Amino acid sequence: MDLARRVFAEALGTLFLLAAVVGSGIMGAHLAAGNDAIALLANSIATGCALYALILTFAPVSGAHFNPAVTLFELARGRISPGTAVAYVAAQIGGAVIGVIVAHVMFGLAIVEVSARARSSSGEFVGELVATTGLLVTIWGVARSRPEAIAGAVATYITGAYWFTSSTSFANPAVTLARSITDTFAGIAPSSVPGFLLAQTVGLLLALGIAAALGRERA
Repeated sequence: MDLARRVFAEALGTLFLLAAVVGSGIMGAHLAAGNDAIALLANSIATGCALYALILTFAPVSGAHFNPAVTLFELARGRISPGTAVAYVAAQIGGAVIGVIVAHVMFGLAIVEVSARARSSSGEFVGELVATTGLLVTIWGVARSRPEAIAGAVATYITGAYWFTSSTSFANPAVTLARSITDTFAGIAPSSVPGFLLAQTVGLLLALGIAAALGRERA
């Protein structure tokens, strides 16, 4: 029952995260009237604010991963069991897909769309590698020094990374998969998804290497 409670928290938190990402992308693009900078500003601020609130809400229940890369990072460091990791990842992907559907329903769009927004340049793949590595290292470092500040650190990192990475910082395999079914400002074409997933995997491995190099684990 405890695992079921934690898995539900991961699904629900990821659902709200994707509703925020996609919903704010739709609203921002509509209000910006073609100005992508304004749309991205709205999208990044809304995502960062929602992420901060969601981490504070669900961290006491599940740890508030909302991200298979975070879950696999914790698994590799021996902080969760393989069974828990599998359940978390499944919940995160399912919650992300439902979150996109909820955003579409809120704004009167088709329940599922196929994104035509290509994100397939080598620079964008490098951007995803940087975004994912930075996110995981941020979580690792802040958890060691000021665990109570993780929500703020993650939210501000993601908000900033929307702007300083060429990919606009997906940094999350569940987010990447789910955003392929929305043909909106936040979407990603299915053909671009494998490259992003590969970049996120490499980012995960780099983050594990950095964590190992920078210091011994603390209790």
